[in-house]
Amino acid sequence: MLTATRIGRLDRSWRAGLLVGAAVGIAGGYLGRRAERASRPGLVDWRRAESIAASRLRRAPGALTPAEIAAAGPAYAAIMDRIVPLLEVRLGQPLPGVVERHEVIDRAGWAAASRVTFEALLQRLEAPLLDQLRARRGAVAGLATLANRFLTTQQVGFLLGYLGTRVLGQYDVALLAAEGPPGRLLFVEENIRLVAAQLGVPLDRMRLWIALHETTHAFEFEAHPWLRAYLAERLERQLASFLEEADGLRVEGLGRLLRRIRDVRGGDLLGAFLTAEQRRLLAETQLLMSLLEGFSDWVMDDVGRQVLPDIDGIRERFEARRGARRRGLDRLVSRLIGLDLKLEQYHKGERFVAGVHALGGEPALARLWDGPASLPSQAELDDPRLWVARMTPA
Repeated sequence: MLTATRIGRLDRSWRAGLLVGAAVGIAGGYLGRRAERASRPGLVDWRRAESIAASRLRRAPGALTPAEIAAAGPAYAAIMDRIVPLLEVRLGQPLPGVVERHEVIDRAGWAAASRVTFEALLQRLEAPLLDQLRARRGAVAGLATLANRFLTTQQVGFLLGYLGTRVLGQYDVALLAAEGPPGRLLFVEENIRLVAAQLGVPLDRMRLWIALHETTHAFEFEAHPWLRAYLAERLERQLASFLEEADGLRVEGLGRLLRRIRDVRGGDLLGAFLTAEQRRLLAETQLLMSLLEGFSDWVMDDVGRQVLPDIDGIRERFEARRGARRRGLDRLVSRLIGLDLKLEQYHKGERFVAGVHALGGEPALARLWDGPASLPSQAELDDPRLWVARMTPA
């Protein structure tokens, strides 16, 4: 039975519930609006991602002070003065500006430089995606957008931090700016010192070995302007295709992806996430990367024998170290971000270049960079005789 006292308590509870509900609604609306505003700058908080990476990298073994990094500059300048003339003779072309455009940096400096590249890549994608997210009004949509931004920022920060402990040197070029300024050579001194100590290789020889490889990359891009335009076009087409595919999945739901997984042949689940056009573009890019990496390794060894008598021993120790690190979390992350694929590119590309030189000599080697038509197919990469027969039939 409802007594007057109980009715009074229910009335107060009902009014309190209305107040709490109103408060929750107001707070939810407020948080939703704040979440929407916070997500407007983009899908990634780039400064935060760089900060996450830098914090991790500064705690990594072998950290150096800014003074120690700066003190290494003259040693690299002397190395570049020494190897550039040798490379110009071997390659038959000058390398203008490469000596002046090199920089010795720490791991955090590499993360900062790479963040610019990552940001340029994602900016091509994020504007239409953000428009789709913002079209869904309400607190839930705003909070979901904010959660996406938080998670993506954490992922980018982790990736920069992970790679920042592994990169020794890099020819930094803005691939999306096909007509942009020339690139620059970056030497990550902390990692180079650490690896030299782990391998038992004198530091000056390790520096020279890395400089030979990265300076050859500079030759590939600076002496052949079509390379940057070729890669930029494929990258832009891939980004546009990913955006179109993301919109298709949004409209059709997971059924579209499940149908692809069902139709996959040979257990290649990665293929289920790529359209036929995306797979073709990826294959073309991978073939070029195989040639770029393989050519740099081949030239590094060829020229390196003039200045590094123990270059074969350095290579053997370095390859053994690569194999030893492929386990546990390191192996998993490497597979997810494609580092295992990159290692195979090194080996397959170098075997191809060595085969071309053995079969066709210097005339055949000079044809490698004629233009897009000179790039090897997958069959030619596996069998250099096919490429030599096509490019130098006489």
